[in-house]
Amino acid sequence: MSSFHISEHLKHSLQSNTLALFKWLVLSVFIGIVVGLIGVSFHLLLDYATDLRKTYPWLLLFMPFAGIIIVALYHFSGMDDDTGTESVITSVRNGSLVRLRMAPLIYISTILTHLTGGSAGREGAALQLGGSISSAIGRWLKLDDRDLRVITMCGMATGFSALFGTPLAAGVFAMEVETVGVMYYAALVPCFLGALTARQVAGWFNASGTFFHILDVPNAPTAQNTLSLVLLGVLCGVLANLFCRCLESFNHLYKKRFPNRWLRIIMGSVSVIVVSLIARTNAYNGAGIWVINQAMQGEVEPLAFFYKMILTALTLNAGFKGGEIVPSFFVGATFGCFVGPAIGLGASFSAGVGLVCVFCGVTNAPMTSILLSYELFGGKGVELMALAIAVSYMTSGYHSLFHSQKIAYSKIKAKYVDVFSDDNLDE
Repeated sequence: MSSFHISEHLKHSLQSNTLALFKWLVLSVFIGIVVGLIGVSFHLLLDYATDLRKTYPWLLLFMPFAGIIIVALYHFSGMDDDTGTESVITSVRNGSLVRLRMAPLIYISTILTHLTGGSAGREGAALQLGGSISSAIGRWLKLDDRDLRVITMCGMATGFSALFGTPLAAGVFAMEVETVGVMYYAALVPCFLGALTARQVAGWFNASGTFFHILDVPNAPTAQNTLSLVLLGVLCGVLANLFCRCLESFNHLYKKRFPNRWLRIIMGSVSVIVVSLIARTNAYNGAGIWVINQAMQGEVEPLAFFYKMILTALTLNAGFKGGEIVPSFFVGATFGCFVGPAIGLGASFSAGVGLVCVFCGVTNAPMTSILLSYELFGGKGVELMALAIAVSYMTSGYHSLFHSQKIAYSKIKAKYVDVFSDDNLDE
């Protein structure tokens, strides 16, 4: 090839790359502002709903009425079979449609869930808000199929970042969660820029991100604390697997016993109320961020993680909305705080380790988990946490919070599998 043709090829390549970069710079900032503003309003309303529930504990008794409203909203919007975050993840894989009406539905339903004491998180709403809004914007701009997938990931990252204030973890999570082992690097700029923009927008309204102060962080790795971290990673991996199986079991049980959606959410509400009364505390209702903060200070009830798992399974499988990630934070932090001292780790530090390890186990997202440990704890002990995260990932099995997620590579062998089934892994 002549030097003339080479220079023309380079010139054409440079022009194409520059145009693509400019396009995504503009779109990412726009998505970050739009989703960021909606995410901030959602964040503030959720905090208000949580404060109301704490002030008036009797709001728990109105959970059945909130459930009926949620079912009615989805029914009359033609979204009876909505799969929530699953549909957003699936759209990244195969380009399926994410309907814009998902955004107002999940917005209202999640607030109702938290207001009346349902055990749920907020990240599911964040991913659905960001994914549905950005996908709609992409369709209005007539983007092609590949760009629609990228802009959907950008929306997922911005929604996550707006609520949690963790742009690094948010950006990687949007690219990592759909197919574990395969990263969509074409979405790097949109995901990170959108996430950074959303965090900046949240900062304008003093919507602080999530941050935890941990104590008793080891100064350096030793033989003793390394072995303790490996053991804690194994325990958290097993717990993450149990959490996923618990959610799946309750889902099957609900559908078998109560095939009617209206009856299902009423019975689920009653179950949550009964278990909450048995526990004699409202600590396990809502997201429970304040309980996570207590765990980071070394204070925990021994059965806190168990109650949270049960109440989350009862709430979300009944038809209430929110997400499982913050409950996984709760489960991991309280479990880590409880078992850490017994295996030679500080209660506060092991609470932090438990949080990111259980998150990794239920999402199969180790790179996100490492970045999350850096952003949530200010970089304290991140190297040691990374080891425990890796162990948790390896020992958590092949279950996930997201049924549409795919595992591209085996967790224990250099082997391409491209399935999400224990039966086909042949380990």
